Amino acid sequence: MGDGLQQAAGDRLRYYIDKYTSNPFLGILVGLAMSALIQSSSGVTVITVGLVSAGLLNLRQAIGIVMGANIGTTVTSFLIGFNLGDYALPMIFVGATLLFFTSRRSLEA
Repeated sequence: MGDGLQQAAGDRLRYYIDKYTSNPFLGILVGLAMSALIQSSSGVTVITVGLVSAGLLNLRQAIGIVMGANIGTTVTSFLIGFNLGDYALPMIFVGATLLFFTSRRSLEA
């Protein structure tokens, strides 16, 4: 799997991987986004392990991504268990207030 990924990955993919996982915080954000898209931290971990074995990620980058994926799964579970009915009216009030008091120009920009 590693050799196939290494051959399939072009310079552009390597550039983006290095750019968006250059520090641990960015790696965590990438892991959060990936787990939100895939809805599976295990899937993100499998993809990350494949990228490490292909030499496209190093261990430091992979740790950030896996941590972010696990945090993303936890946040998703929390949101599912969250009763939105209890907070719907306050959220509508805040949204309406923001729409009423902000200028249309700042919303378009």
